Amino acid sequence: MLNQTGARGAIAGVVEPIAKGLLKIGLTPDAITWIGTIGVSTAAFVFYTRGSFLIGTLVIIAFIFSDMLDGTMARLSGRSGNWGAFLDSTLDRVADGAIFLSLLIWFARTEQWWLVGATSVCLIGGMIVSYAKARAEGLGMTCNVGFAERTERLILVLLPTLIAGFGVPYIQAIALWVLAALTLLTVFQRMAHVHKQATGEQAAQ
Repeated sequence: MLNQTGARGAIAGVVEPIAKGLLKIGLTPDAITWIGTIGVSTAAFVFYTRGSFLIGTLVIIAFIFSDMLDGTMARLSGRSGNWGAFLDSTLDRVADGAIFLSLLIWFARTEQWWLVGATSVCLIGGMIVSYAKARAEGLGMTCNVGFAERTERLILVLLPTLIAGFGVPYIQAIALWVLAALTLLTVFQRMAHVHKQATGEQAAQ
């Protein structure tokens, strides 16, 4: 989507100078990946678990910016490779899990059980969405389908949570239930997509 709108080029104009500066001071792409994950996870557990949604979301967004930096740094330094891609994808799951788990803890502490349910679906379903793609690709199939991929999941949880930090009611709850539904739909879409490929391969044998 970013490529289609031309937004990626504009973002690159901001990211590349920062990436070059970080490389000059000796930071590696892997280090930025770790810093971003630790920053997101720490901010989530420090702020979200006590209902500080505004400052928590702003700090998390700042650290999520590193997700663009590490890839740019790897490209500029000629260090792009399988390890960097593996580390980035793996630690993305850690950061995502920390965000949803922190929200779940807050909702449980405040006895908002319906939101505990929605957040649990988002947390578990999001992991299944990512695993389904990785497993399918490991078996030689594709799995690039579904409404709730990582970017969409982050937007649907962070933006409403940020707005909730300004005291706007219901928007966070609505967004989490919408995200829960889309996550479940994406799981089924990916299962159906892989099933179609797998049965097609069997029929061709």
